[in-house]
Amino acid sequence: MSDNAQGGTAAGGGGLATRWVELVVALLIVAGGAVVVTDSLRLGAKWGSDGPEAGYFPFLVGSALLLSGGWIVANVLWRWRKLASSVFVEWSALKPVLMMLLPSIAYVVLIKFIGLYVASAIFIGAFMVWRGKYGALPTASVALGVPVALFLLFEIWFLVPLPKGPLEHLIGY
Repeated sequence: MSDNAQGGTAAGGGGLATRWVELVVALLIVAGGAVVVTDSLRLGAKWGSDGPEAGYFPFLVGSALLLSGGWIVANVLWRWRKLASSVFVEWSALKPVLMMLLPSIAYVVLIKFIGLYVASAIFIGAFMVWRGKYGALPTASVALGVPVALFLLFEIWFLVPLPKGPLEHLIGY
């Protein structure tokens, strides 16, 4: 069976091929291990006169990640032809996942610029209208009530600062 342009198979109606998913995840594990090893070496990953240096144990963890990720990459490449007909997820099943994933990524990015509370109000309100088909009153109540409750809980009662944006700075937080 031959691959189509999107990495799926011609037989099963198309989808995301298992081999590509496994390869990308394995390479991400390798990249994560490389970051940990590199930073551990910067900190010092040897055994000093008074015991392990700060990067010693992270170096071991990073090395384990590098080795395991490399093993998975080699395994995927070894089984490349066998995995050609294996579909990880059909395109039709991936669409609802992306409909949740992409707005969630946008929410996380928004937190950086407008703070957790305002981003949460927008995220909750948008999902209530878009996916839940709620009216204005329930949407406004929940979309504003939840962030206000979280603000009171974390900022006022527990004194745990969470990411804030321009609006919170405007009111003195």
